[in-house]
Amino acid sequence: MRIRRENDMADADIEFIANVSDAFAHPVRLQLFRYIMQVNKEFKSICNKELVAEFGYAQATISQHMKKLIDAGLIEPKKIDKFTYYYASLGVLMKYVKLTKQFSVV
Repeated sequence: MRIRRENDMADADIEFIANVSDAFAHPVRLQLFRYIMQVNKEFKSICNKELVAEFGYAQATISQHMKKLIDAGLIEPKKIDKFTYYYASLGVLMKYVKLTKQFSVV
């Protein structure tokens, strides 16, 4: 039996934080997410081929990391013709920041 405190987070919020934290747990994924956010700031999008060229990793490596970011909801893919373009999900990032602030001890 689990005792719930009055100010305890919902299980779904804890699960959300864990999933996003797991997606951010690799330096390459952090770099990819940050870069995609910067590209999107300029009202542009980016595809896998461009990420491979920018970062110098194999396409399979980029795809693996992108899948983890997509599964966490941090990246939204959009298929156009034969290419998939990526957009950072700022709403998911903001939710993550808001929820993790609740862990603050200050």
